[in-house]
Amino acid sequence: MSINKVIIIGNLGKDPEIKQTKDGKEIANFSLATSESWKDKSTGEKKEKTEWHKISIFSQGLVNIVKQYVKKGSKLYIEGALQTRKWTDDSGVEKYSTEIVLKDYNSTLQILNSIEKEVDKHSIEKSNGYAPENNYFNDEIPF
Repeated sequence: MSINKVIIIGNLGKDPEIKQTKDGKEIANFSLATSESWKDKSTGEKKEKTEWHKISIFSQGLVNIVKQYVKKGSKLYIEGALQTRKWTDDSGVEKYSTEIVLKDYNSTLQILNSIEKEVDKHSIEKSNGYAPENNYFNDEIPF
């Protein structure tokens, strides 16, 4: 038995890239930064190290979420699998790239910070038959 599962929490360094395959499916690509900090014992100086992780999303549902809500600075929780790709560049040199891949049902993407690009609350209220004065969006549980 073997398991290939990666769990990571980090921030986007720039807006995601959305590409299309030859058959029209969309793929989301972005880099996620994770950081660790510590105090140097000899100098007392605060140190920090940042790692960048390539993320590729093939699940169409998750790609749609990324397109609508994820942008530079977003804090994300990601579950996926490590995958290494090999290719030959234009000068004939073999290159490798390791990334975290989200596809199928074994993947998770959660947005951990507030979504600034919220769905229009009024249109949700209207479509559900709630008027704004009904306090549909308050934080209290109605039972």
